[in-house]
Amino acid sequence: MKLTVIGGGPGGYTAAFEAAEKGCDVTLVERQELGGTCLNRGCIPTKTLRASADAISLARRLAEYGIKAQGAEVDMAAVHARKESVAAVLRGGLAKTCQALKIDVLCGTAEVKSAKEVLVRANDGAETVVKGDAVIIATGSRVLEIPGLGIDHKHVLSSDDALELTNLPRRLCIVGGGVIGCEMACIFRAFGSEVTVVEGQDRLLPMPSVDRDVSALVAREMRRQKIKFMTGKTLKNIRVEDGCVRAEAGPSPFAGEGAPAAETPVEADLVFVTIGRRPSTEGLGLEAAGIKTDARGWIEVDETLQTSVAGVYAVGDVLGPKHVMLAHVAEHEALCAVRNILGTPGAMDYSVIPSAIFTSPEIGEVGMSEDQAREAGFDVAAGTLQMRVLGKAQAMGELPGFFKVVCDKATGRLLGLHAAGAHASDLVAEGALALAKGATVQELASVIHAHPTLAEGVWEACRLAESARAQD
Repeated sequence: MKLTVIGGGPGGYTAAFEAAEKGCDVTLVERQELGGTCLNRGCIPTKTLRASADAISLARRLAEYGIKAQGAEVDMAAVHARKESVAAVLRGGLAKTCQALKIDVLCGTAEVKSAKEVLVRANDGAETVVKGDAVIIATGSRVLEIPGLGIDHKHVLSSDDALELTNLPRRLCIVGGGVIGCEMACIFRAFGSEVTVVEGQDRLLPMPSVDRDVSALVAREMRRQKIKFMTGKTLKNIRVEDGCVRAEAGPSPFAGEGAPAAETPVEADLVFVTIGRRPSTEGLGLEAAGIKTDARGWIEVDETLQTSVAGVYAVGDVLGPKHVMLAHVAEHEALCAVRNILGTPGAMDYSVIPSAIFTSPEIGEVGMSEDQAREAGFDVAAGTLQMRVLGKAQAMGELPGFFKVVCDKATGRLLGLHAAGAHASDLVAEGALALAKGATVQELASVIHAHPTLAEGVWEACRLAESARAQD
């Protein structure tokens, strides 16, 4: 079996590695660098910046731990250099794995002719025809430049541009209070910037899967960090005057009734635009190959991730928001596509997908929010435990946050786990396993959790949810 994989991000390299390990002859085509958006312009760079933000935040608090130290400050050029170094190490690891698995890596732009033929144009103009038996498209997504926001890559930056800063802006305005916007706000505030976030909907992190209690906590903690934010507002009339960016935050068409109608002037040294993605499909020749896309250009697939052309599959962000645009989902889609190509048919399972948001404090969530569970018709019971009651949290000095368990009141079946606080992104894995196995809160509460740990918070929240079930 000869497989051609287009795109070297998490979906693409996972597919390539899996297929090669199964004995396939694999060609991997990548136009830029291995690792895709996740490694080069997304997950890893932002988490590397977050690690630096955590370090300076802890340095400012050392006296709380009985440590005498002075003089800690942020060196943005060094922070940037560390981010580049981390990405380079990981890219090198991917290249070594490709070499070890005898994957043929071609640098260039791919055009799909059919499931059996892909034309690759190298950056120097040379063309190669790659023949095979199947194709997996994993080209991802890129920043969408929204009309009216005027990204100029100098004063008004995309999220990609923001990761390349070597100087710290004194005043920063972030358009979008979603995951990227809130993460960037916490990072740059820790570095020392004055930060204002403008969000068009009625709350920060306004995704249905994010429990409203989590959004409320993030808002409270951002206020405590002196991050300013405006919800129900959109930024308009953006202009550069006297070397700074000026604009007005006015009423948003996305906010509900009662949103503030007054306009608020905004002034900043830089604006980050953190909303909007578009499919990265330029040059793929989708229409000519007969590969169907939706109205916005996202590739359409069936439950096995096969496109409208037999033998051509697609995974990852290129499928768009109808699917889940997360790196770990792309990896599992890749495994599903390879299984189907190799003759083990089966649908991609999206039923249990954990998510992590690296704000300060960080967030880990899996399953339904309380609102989603009620909208789905469940009679809901919930248990919430504040992080500060845990001995380990007190010892660590990490007090903000909570654990919230959502369950079906009639049966006790776990419906969702929401954690906010230190290491929340790691702690949510227990909830993912429990959901995948159809566990009840009673079963989770019966499992002994080590003490003193933060994981005890899951246990205690399950016990509270079980108590809530018993109430009339």
